[in-house]
Amino acid sequence: MSSILINRIYSIISALFLCFIMHSCDNEVREVSTSNKYTQQNKSQINLLSDINPDFENGFVNAVVEIPSGTAEKWEVNKASGQVSWEKRNNVGRVVNYLGYPGNYGMIPQTCLNKENGGDGDPLDIVVLGPPLERGTVVRAKIIGILYLLDNGEQDHKLIAVAPNSPLYNINSIAELNQKYIGISRILEIWFSNYKGPKNMISNGFGNLNHATEILNLALDLYNLK
Repeated sequence: MSSILINRIYSIISALFLCFIMHSCDNEVREVSTSNKYTQQNKSQINLLSDINPDFENGFVNAVVEIPSGTAEKWEVNKASGQVSWEKRNNVGRVVNYLGYPGNYGMIPQTCLNKENGGDGDPLDIVVLGPPLERGTVVRAKIIGILYLLDNGEQDHKLIAVAPNSPLYNINSIAELNQKYIGISRILEIWFSNYKGPKNMISNGFGNLNHATEILNLALDLYNLK
């Protein structure tokens, strides 16, 4: 084979390889430009606040996980888009300056505790005790009580629940939790009283399932009145 023919074949292969590389890089750039590390788009594109039925019945409720247990990045469902977004402080994703969350932290869809009723205007929060659940997961949780908290004077109560895959799933109340799993409720109270720094959060202790139900029903009613 002549050297001229060999050079032509080499030139063609090089050109094809270069086109392949440029095409691959172009696809990569387009993919990066359409992604946003501060927002997690769920595959079905449903609104996690308005499209999920809380289906609250007999102490069980659907909860949306925003922050998996043990992690410290502060994600939350955006009230406008209904997608889980990373909260930003000074244009940087917020990371809690404390130990990771002691349970799967999230909210109850179609709820609201408005400022007129002493709340903060956000959906009702819930802590689902158990192994880490993926962000954006909807879990059928069993409520066992409520932790009463004030955040700079505003109600910031947290429902306390257990996940179906949790070794605590046999627990039905805060009293039973304290009896069988000593220290867990104290860990929750200490954590939420201090994760924002000293004196920002004030705990007024725990309420039972009946108290939790009253707050949840109020939050469901207030959402429907919006």
